[in-house]
Amino acid sequence: STFSALKFRSIGPAFTSGRIADIAVNPKNFSEYYVSVAAGGVWKTTNNGTTWSPVFDNYGSWSVGPVAVDPNNPNVVWVGSGEYNSQRAIGYGDGVYKSTNGGGSFKNMGLGKSEHIGRIRIDPRNSDVVYVSCQGPLWGPGGDRGLFKTTDGGTTWTEVLHVSENTGISDMEMDPRNPDVIYVSAYQRRRHVWTLVDGGPEAAVYKTTDAGKTWNKINSGLPGGDMGRIGLAISPVNPDVLFAVIEAPEGTGGIWRTTNCGESWEKMSDHQSGVGQYYNRIYCDLWDVDRIVAMETVAQVSDDAGRTWRALGEDLKHVDNHCFWMDPRDPKHYIIGSDGGVYESFDQAKTWLYKSNLPVTQFYRVAVDNDLPFYNVYGGTQDNNSFGGPSRVTRNIGAVNDDWWVTCGGDGFFQQVDPTNPDIVYSESQFGGLVRYDRKSGEAVGIQPQEGLGDAYRWNWNTPLLISKFDHKTLYFAANKLFKSTNYGNKWTVISPDLTRQMDRNKLPVMGVIQNIDAVAKNNSTSVWGNIVSLAESSLKPGTLFAGTDDGLIQITTDDGKTWTKIESVPGVPEMTYVSCILADKFDPNTLYVSFSNLKRADFKPYVVKSTDLGKTWTSISANLPENGPVHSLQQDPVKKELLFLGNEFGFYFSLDSGGKWIQIKAGIPTIAIYDIAIQERENDLVLASFGRGFFILDDYTPIRNFEPSILNRDAHIFPIKEGIMFSQTDGKYGQGHAYFSAPNPAYGVTFTYFVKDDLKTLKQIRKEAQTKARKDGTNPPYPTYADLRAEEEEQAPFLFFTIKDSNGKLIRTIKTGQKTGMNRINWDYNQEVMGNIGMQGKANPMGTPQAGAMALPGMYTVELSRNVGGVVTKLAGPETFSTRLINNLSLPAKDRASVIAFIEKATKLNNAVSATMAKMGEYSTAVQYGKQLLFSFSGPDEIMKELKGLETQLKELEIRFNGNSIISRLQDQAEPGLRQRMGSVRYISSNQDVPETSMEQYDIVSSEMVKILPEVDQIGLAIERLKKEFDRLGYPWTPGRAVPKW
Repeated sequence: STFSALKFRSIGPAFTSGRIADIAVNPKNFSEYYVSVAAGGVWKTTNNGTTWSPVFDNYGSWSVGPVAVDPNNPNVVWVGSGEYNSQRAIGYGDGVYKSTNGGGSFKNMGLGKSEHIGRIRIDPRNSDVVYVSCQGPLWGPGGDRGLFKTTDGGTTWTEVLHVSENTGISDMEMDPRNPDVIYVSAYQRRRHVWTLVDGGPEAAVYKTTDAGKTWNKINSGLPGGDMGRIGLAISPVNPDVLFAVIEAPEGTGGIWRTTNCGESWEKMSDHQSGVGQYYNRIYCDLWDVDRIVAMETVAQVSDDAGRTWRALGEDLKHVDNHCFWMDPRDPKHYIIGSDGGVYESFDQAKTWLYKSNLPVTQFYRVAVDNDLPFYNVYGGTQDNNSFGGPSRVTRNIGAVNDDWWVTCGGDGFFQQVDPTNPDIVYSESQFGGLVRYDRKSGEAVGIQPQEGLGDAYRWNWNTPLLISKFDHKTLYFAANKLFKSTNYGNKWTVISPDLTRQMDRNKLPVMGVIQNIDAVAKNNSTSVWGNIVSLAESSLKPGTLFAGTDDGLIQITTDDGKTWTKIESVPGVPEMTYVSCILADKFDPNTLYVSFSNLKRADFKPYVVKSTDLGKTWTSISANLPENGPVHSLQQDPVKKELLFLGNEFGFYFSLDSGGKWIQIKAGIPTIAIYDIAIQERENDLVLASFGRGFFILDDYTPIRNFEPSILNRDAHIFPIKEGIMFSQTDGKYGQGHAYFSAPNPAYGVTFTYFVKDDLKTLKQIRKEAQTKARKDGTNPPYPTYADLRAEEEEQAPFLFFTIKDSNGKLIRTIKTGQKTGMNRINWDYNQEVMGNIGMQGKANPMGTPQAGAMALPGMYTVELSRNVGGVVTKLAGPETFSTRLINNLSLPAKDRASVIAFIEKATKLNNAVSATMAKMGEYSTAVQYGKQLLFSFSGPDEIMKELKGLETQLKELEIRFNGNSIISRLQDQAEPGLRQRMGSVRYISSNQDVPETSMEQYDIVSSEMVKILPEVDQIGLAIERLKKEFDRLGYPWTPGRAVPKW
């Protein structure tokens, strides 16, 4: 697309990871395995987690449940999209996928309306036979809900077990002795914004003995009435034995066991996970029939068939466990997936190795500060704290895990940073747990508003917070009421009544009926309904505030909360739809933008509206947004009012015309939900909070702001250039290994964004295109002649080059790149051309550029874009002016950087002379050796041999003066440094600091020595030339450096 050159940059982090849904290990190579990330795709390792590769980035879903490797062919991998948990914040899938090349690519094999998949089982006798348990939609009825089977590798599917439109199949086990025997659990559940009901009367355990043709309920001994999520595990030691963990109301759930293949069940204990919709997965030990492991907040293990339980071991690891693998070769070797990522133990969970290189953090919110020289990014995460870290660093490998700092524990949400003091950070955990964090000291103090007597606030899981645009000490914070503080959160005032509908959620139907109070897990893991979830302040008119609620209201005040205008419905938006984002226009105090998400009523349409009269009338600006993609976030450019940004369930978009048309940017971003967008206005950077792949930054998005359609009609164009920040890059820590995570910095230097219209093709490209067209047309293309092929071979491919000059017009640098059309980016790394020696391999290369040897001075520059076609240069665009500045991070900055650069240029010339002299000496040494060989081969006058040996000795002595005495060094004694070593000291300097006097002294030594050496070398050259003539006179055969002999 037009904007494909604009690429987002992932900054991780990975010091905390994200929720892992499943682990699938290659049965033929245990170092190779896949992990499905509940909100971050599928990742593969071939070296036991030393490195990871995302293999599911560009498909129809970012939410993933099970992953399975074919036991007969490990190149075949199945993925079930749509997380199997029924949590408050999850995505949905679009079916089951299959890879036949070890995750290299995937194909959607169907079941596109399943949305949430529990398990995938492959028949070990026939890999074309696969079973998929589909839980079905979480937020509505119907869909692909049940157990599905394919017998042709996924080409077609048959639903072999269907319960109802509200009940799907969650867990599944296959008898290893006879894969036609399958056990499944039926799962009836529904979630909405206001509630969760995690069970019902249709929950059950089913069994087939004929590969799904017929089924029987096997509930004998299981709880009667409603049940919730049921997890199953079959013992590989004795497959007659199965265990079930069952969620049930009023404490009736627990652990059940059957020892007769499900004919009857016995309750072993009341033990259960406590949060069935989030856990309820159990695993049987591979050696001990009575040992089972349960995935829970704190993973549990039983050694007596479920009667008693103890903690498996959580020391120094993240809790909240979801999946588990036990090594069939070693009973002490585990891999476990939790909300915090992947952990491995080699001592049966006593200690854990954390895979700290998997950047799959689920961010709810993002904020940026104004710190210098680089701003920081803050975010709140699903179950992995709130924290901040650098947008970039001076270290050349980028930010590492230790560069981040935690501001608040728990689940994290809105973060705000004082715009005048980056050390004052407001950080939030679930249900309004607000703290003020001092970055200098690392201390935090709780500042959440507290109820007075007789009051009870309703806080959302994700509570909105903002700092006033008019006073950095003023905060607004929302529950069901709006709070204001004018002293950094030390004291709060309620400035609104209850701004919600104040409805009783328990009177709303769920699955078609009003659910009883004792329904399974009723309202668990759900915010108390009726609270403010979106909040915005006009940056133009003090006291104008906008609030959006989880029950679909928009409330507006223009007098700082004294009076409120309630908007109960918006045309085209279903009533009571969750207000996901409110954006106050940055140019007009009467204009606002609002997005709604009806996802939790199984409606995935985008609802984005605009009002220019404070909500009296509304216009839809959903335009061409995908029908499948609820919208989560909105932003507006602070300079160009028509430029809007949007994050939805599957990506990032922008509009150049206030929402008339939306354009997606995919470069650098996988398929992922974008929950929040921040703009760092000083740097003109866009920062995204993704729910499952960490933070993304688009460095300098101004080419979007400055884009005009007319640019596409120009031959070329250079967009306005952002000021360059100059500093010396530092190295990362040495020898950290391949698992050491780092997130890349933006490209170092000044970025030139440019557009070129014409696509110039080489002769070879033209011929090949003509051949392709002729085949398509059914004609014969002209066959190339030898002359044609030679012309192709000798043709110089067209290329572009950028000429950078300082304010005095002096050439500083030339950057060359291949011919590219459309919008592209290229960087100047601040190095200026110094006339150093050139290096060449093979024939001369027109794309070659001079050696760079010094950082240019900060100041004003221009850049021009030209094109070279067959040696003919045409100017295309520019000059475009830009500036650079040096960041103040030096303890001893150079007093006069111009004199430092002058010294570098002078030292470079001296180094050129040293290199050239040594090259000459090498040529002379070769000539001496050829001369000696002539005399050895054909005999000759002794005086010539004597002269040659004398020259050889002179050259060896000179070589010692340049390189030092190798014999002394070899004997571990200290030899006087040669001129080359001294030049190393001369050149080991920085453009940003004064030249050390030592370097100047070494320069003087080398320079004075070179004055003495050069005449000596010249004399050796004259002697060799005289000897070459003598060889000609004596009629010796030709040697290099002599004239071609006559015949």
